[in-house]
Amino acid sequence: MEKLSTLCYIERDDKYLMLHRTVKENDVNEGKWIGVGGHFEYGESPEECLLREVKEETGYTLTSWKYRGIVTFVYGDDIVEYMSLYTADEFTGEPIPCDEGELAWVDKSAIGDLELWEGDRIFFHLLDERRDFFSLKLVYDTQDELKYAAVDGKSVKLPWSRPGRQKGIR
Repeated sequence: MEKLSTLCYIERDDKYLMLHRTVKENDVNEGKWIGVGGHFEYGESPEECLLREVKEETGYTLTSWKYRGIVTFVYGDDIVEYMSLYTADEFTGEPIPCDEGELAWVDKSAIGDLELWEGDRIFFHLLDERRDFFSLKLVYDTQDELKYAAVDGKSVKLPWSRPGRQKGIR
């Protein structure tokens, strides 16, 4: 099954707004910390999906955002998701409770201590180190183990090491 989605990391005061996924049943992201976003509705562009999903999950209306990359997320033998990855640095509105988990502003320096998808550590590194658009492919087994990763079509050595120690992905 193929899906299209957006994922956004809203930035403020050297922090990202993170969503701790704790509510939905049968959630592939259960227990993980991720950005906000969701699946496209019929006929939506990536930006329309981004703005709608951020508003629904946070109460915020984005006023400044940047399309940072495309993430091809493969999970097991039957899930392929193409995620349009964004960062945003300006918004209006008041926060609302999220029906998918708890929202929290997390210091960028503490992101690595959270329960994340292993591949998210790669794209956080790319978000921090690169200004250009990137393509990231992440292949997981159904036990959530990252089996393969590639940046701009070039494989990345696994297991992923701490940022700055990987060669060839800057």
